[in-house]
Amino acid sequence: VTGVQTCALPIWIEAFLDAHHVMTLATGAEGIAHAASLMYAREGFTLYWTSDPTTRHSRELEANDRVAATIAPDYSDFRVIRGLQIAGIAARLTAPRDIERGRTLMEQRYRFLRELAQGPPALRTAAAKAGYYALWPQRITLIDNTRGFGHKETLAVA
Repeated sequence: VTGVQTCALPIWIEAFLDAHHVMTLATGAEGIAHAASLMYAREGFTLYWTSDPTTRHSRELEANDRVAATIAPDYSDFRVIRGLQIAGIAARLTAPRDIERGRTLMEQRYRFLRELAQGPPALRTAAAKAGYYALWPQRITLIDNTRGFGHKETLAVA
């Protein structure tokens, strides 16, 4: 069952994003899919994360910026499954102002990232090498089996 977008859908999606902390990001290069779990922060529907630029998902974004992501907690009863499916474009942030925005959002959401700045030199060095990334969704689908098996509502993001 595919639902028609309701006025409340953007509010429900934002509340879901705020209630969770990990997305599974799917990237692909040369036809081979790859998934990575990443902590995120958001501004509107844009999702930000920090990652080592040498990781597979970071390298694959350089070759193919089209990604998919899911956000969902672990469930043992399919009747209560709720989650998000996201399709969009992602990239490493390169403009200093964008990098600073990503860093600020991540540090506001995750206290341990703020603490890295005062941590041991090895941690500070590793943190300094990390890149900041953003996912700009084009489509977000809310899955909510509490409203009926397979209930979906999709938001097209401009």
